[in-house]
Amino acid sequence: MTAEPRLVALLGPVRAGNAFEETVERLLQAIKLGVVAPGRKLPPERELAAQLGISRVTLREAIRALQESGYLDVRRGRYGGAFVVYQPPRPGPADLRRAVAEMGPGELDDALTLRMAIECGAAQVLATTELTEPQRALLSRRLADVNDAAPGDYRRLDTAFHLSIAELTGSPLLTAAAADARLRVTDLLNAIPVLGPNIDHAATQHVAMVDAILSGDPEAARRAVVEHLDATASLLRAFLA
Repeated sequence: MTAEPRLVALLGPVRAGNAFEETVERLLQAIKLGVVAPGRKLPPERELAAQLGISRVTLREAIRALQESGYLDVRRGRYGGAFVVYQPPRPGPADLRRAVAEMGPGELDDALTLRMAIECGAAQVLATTELTEPQRALLSRRLADVNDAAPGDYRRLDTAFHLSIAELTGSPLLTAAAADARLRVTDLLNAIPVLGPNIDHAATQHVAMVDAILSGDPEAARRAVVEHLDATASLLRAFLA
């Protein structure tokens, strides 16, 4: 099994001096972002260890730690592997306030600013890129996936859509930065109920983003991302008011 590009970008080589801790962090990031969906398994041990640039012993220790923490279920045998069992918590007002409190003073605005800068930049770069037909089809497919998603799958597929914009630039560094920016607000977004009118509004904004990118208009792509992320920030603040 070959890993998706987003997973490759998230799970690049770790630093040798902090291999166990960073491996846990990288795997947890992929799980919490839904890059590896609930019920799916991580890439095979040999492939994943090589991708991370670590020993299989270190990888097994990291997987064991995540299994003990309730994120993975390790199954043995021919059809075994490390399966994701993490499910985002059901949203509620207390969860959102708790997530903000855990971020610390000022971190919410900082996280939203980081996301705005990275996602605007990624959309502008992609709009100036000559995309192949398979790349254009991938972006359109990710758009259809999120805009047609059931409420239970919405956040995961929304993440996949947003990360695909950075992914399609061909820059692993940009993809990793986009994933990091998204992860900083993931717990906040997961704590907001999936509301029909809001999702319909977001769908229109998603279409505007893709239309601008595919038509090669970087300024329109930037404006569409700003409108979309400003709306998301306003929704977050409304639930905190």
